Amino acid sequence: MIERTQGRSARRVVAATALATGLLTAVAACSPGPSGTSSAGGANKTAGPVSTDVAKAGKVTLTEWDQNTDPGTDASTEALNKAFMEKYPNVTIKRVSRSFSDLKTTLKLALSSSNPPDVVQANQGYPDMGAFVKAGLLQPEDSYAKVYGWDTSFPSQLLDLNRFSSDGKTWKTGSLYGVSQTGEIVGIYYNKAKLKSLGLPVPTTLAGFETALAKAKSSGLRPISYGDADKSPGIHIFGVVQAATAGKAEVRKLVFDGGGAKWTDAGSLKAATTLRGWADKGYLGSGFNGESKDQAVADFAAGKSLFLVDGTWQAAVLEPKMKTNVGFTALSPAAGQPPLTQGGEGLAWSMTAKSKHPDVAAAYINFLVDGNGMKVLADKGNLPALPQAGYQPAAGTVDADILDEWKAVSEKDGLLPYLDYTTPTFYDTLTAAVQELTAGQLSPQAFGAQLQSDYASFQQSR
Repeated sequence: MIERTQGRSARRVVAATALATGLLTAVAACSPGPSGTSSAGGANKTAGPVSTDVAKAGKVTLTEWDQNTDPGTDASTEALNKAFMEKYPNVTIKRVSRSFSDLKTTLKLALSSSNPPDVVQANQGYPDMGAFVKAGLLQPEDSYAKVYGWDTSFPSQLLDLNRFSSDGKTWKTGSLYGVSQTGEIVGIYYNKAKLKSLGLPVPTTLAGFETALAKAKSSGLRPISYGDADKSPGIHIFGVVQAATAGKAEVRKLVFDGGGAKWTDAGSLKAATTLRGWADKGYLGSGFNGESKDQAVADFAAGKSLFLVDGTWQAAVLEPKMKTNVGFTALSPAAGQPPLTQGGEGLAWSMTAKSKHPDVAAAYINFLVDGNGMKVLADKGNLPALPQAGYQPAAGTVDADILDEWKAVSEKDGLLPYLDYTTPTFYDTLTAAVQELTAGQLSPQAFGAQLQSDYASFQQSR
């Protein structure tokens, strides 16, 4: 039996500084981090021997919480859950599926309850995973990573994004608290027929994209479908611009390094100025802060705009409606330079500290991320974190474009972190500031100052 709470929302993902898969540049996988205890969670349940024999676990109800509400990830999760229960009739999976925003507001309460779920999708970075680790709500997965081979099948860059010190203060080091199933980048979806009718090439640089925006506007066509009522789209569109204006070194310093850059620096200020200009020129349409991201996606699919700035997870929504008329591209700072954009992996599948069935929970996670799990994910229109050998979508499809851009960005070290993981409170600070910036309520300078204040406070508290 699978119980679900449905909430349509584009999923949110975490960033990588560099990424490699079997199809991309080879990198050495890291060894698993040390097992340990969390500051509040008690003994590490994976420190001793673990069992992979699910059939001998007895009758088990395994509760999992996810935010796979998009068509592609929803379909793959449904299919894999069904297959797991068919393979292990002694296990019943109880699924609770929520939108990303709903998951953020309800998951910590659920994990703190007397009867928490066994497996959850935990958003990486300080706001969620770090807070959960600090509170002792997740358990390390290092022993299971050795048993199931996650420590060798996943590149170190991916695994490190799911690591935290046991006190939750230091990201990308310490014990492993999850593994991820999907790979993603944020880019530009475009309507092929409308782009051709305007006599425009596929934009590959920020300058070329802005030329196309101006041409669409002057032609009476809405340049970008954009709806930020759900807040997360603001992170994506600002991040795409900032990647081109600030460059990868500055963005990575802001999110990962804890110093050496400020949100008031020239690159970030230019990004804020650019985005504010788009809003002022009408490129984002009207009423966008009151429009949902789902409506923006639907408008683009219906041919009401030229572009949609969003993640690769939207391909499974757009392809059935637009067929081969939808394309996908990532932007470069300038001609001749490799593309830079936000990207990495999807939310980590994590085991909760109070799970009564940790061995079954780990086996379930492995079922999701092994070779067959990745194949099912791809078959349902998703980009797997570890594409299997021979994975090649049909030419001319948006999935083929996405794979090409994924490879182009990854092979040239162009994957940049999602910005909201900068501090434990940065998601709220950034999303509110983007809404105020685009609404004309904050100047670009004041926008940067708000972000820097949050950033500086966190650095001083560490």
